[in-house]
Amino acid sequence: MESNIFEKIKRVHLIGIGGTGMSGLAQLLLSMDKKISGSDNNPSVVLEKLKKKGIPIFCPQKEENICKKIELVIYSHAILPDNPEYKKALEYNIPLLSYPEAVGYVMKKKRGIAVAGTHGKTTTSSLIVSVLKTCGCSPSFLIGGEIRNIGNSGVGSSDLLVVEACEYKRSFLNYRPEIGVVTTIEEDHLDYYRDIEEIKSAFRDFLNNVEELIVYCADDRNVLNVIKTIDRKNMISYGLNNGKWRARNIKFLKKTSEFECIFEGKKEALIKLGLPGVHNIKNALAVIACARYLNLPWEGIKEGLEKFNGVHRRCEILGKAGGITVIDDYGHHPTEIKCTLQCIRNMFPDNRLIVVFQPHQYSRTRFLLKEFAMSFSDADKVVVPDIYFVRDSLMERKLVNARMLVEKIRKNGKEALYLPTFDEIVEYLYEIVKKGDIILTIGAGPVDKVAYGILKKLRKKYGIKDA
Repeated sequence: MESNIFEKIKRVHLIGIGGTGMSGLAQLLLSMDKKISGSDNNPSVVLEKLKKKGIPIFCPQKEENICKKIELVIYSHAILPDNPEYKKALEYNIPLLSYPEAVGYVMKKKRGIAVAGTHGKTTTSSLIVSVLKTCGCSPSFLIGGEIRNIGNSGVGSSDLLVVEACEYKRSFLNYRPEIGVVTTIEEDHLDYYRDIEEIKSAFRDFLNNVEELIVYCADDRNVLNVIKTIDRKNMISYGLNNGKWRARNIKFLKKTSEFECIFEGKKEALIKLGLPGVHNIKNALAVIACARYLNLPWEGIKEGLEKFNGVHRRCEILGKAGGITVIDDYGHHPTEIKCTLQCIRNMFPDNRLIVVFQPHQYSRTRFLLKEFAMSFSDADKVVVPDIYFVRDSLMERKLVNARMLVEKIRKNGKEALYLPTFDEIVEYLYEIVKKGDIILTIGAGPVDKVAYGILKKLRKKYGIKDA
């Protein structure tokens, strides 16, 4: 589809409009004077919010929702070709675009900032949004996580568009941003990619699509391997040990960090970051590199980083009861688990840490089984439920299971337990927890139900009203 055709189209229908990215895209298209409708199979708060904005919502999805007056249908990655609305659109010869394809068309009319990487892209893109907002830039944004007190998407008055750029199925190759950021490159999505070399090839293609500035982490070996193949002058590096932008004299407080920001050996600013963890300092450096390229003032950059409240399900303290702290995190890759556990250890060095980890995808668990088993060195006890089933084939489910992961964790010297259901885990935790314990639920699936479940029981036990 040509860009000018996309601009002329007025009536757009979104299949799977209740999804994180799709709901944000719907609002962005609405601001572009498109007439939007959408459908989903599951009622949600998100759908109610979209209805209040005047968007007709159909629930569930069925072929009658598609009429010949619709000029374009956009579908989420979760929608398969056998979807009734998808099939009806094909029957009516209505143009179809995937979510990333549609975002790519929107970005052509914007100054895009696309943040890619195996880890850190949600937090980094969220921090960029916080800094841009604080500096009065009013960006639009589409992010995979929910920024506390802001949300996962927004429509701004400027031409800046911040997008979290996912590498799965090479989705990010639909974007041609002004600024492209790469935080890390590791093995992941091995149900789609053959190996790390194919993953690096995809990131190379992404960076070749960047129109102005490439910002990259010079501490990451795979990122450097890719950068060496890019023939571009306008590139800025960052890192703790390497790069033009660096951090020194780092101090970790209970829930925040502090460091001196250095550019080419010269101190530029003292940064107070509203997040803990070494990995978040790297994320902040990436943000600073982007912000200074955009000539944003240090005062606004510092304020935007300091007042940032974090992203939902990123090392999020959900509550306390009886001296027990409950934390939830979205981490679903071995490196993310290690970073989160190290971060919590810095916050609570002397407390017992009980981790409930729900593996996400059978294929990811199988390919990275050894790495997963080694990622819990900072935990005192690990509880593992059944693997969250998404995208995998039935054959894949026969090749690996949660018990296998538990056995490998035990071989690494850690206490580990397999309990198949969330209800069983909540009951188990309720029996064993004591004052001072930290409970962490971690995973990309709905494992946060365990966190809320145990918190509810503990609050009832100690006579604390639910927040």
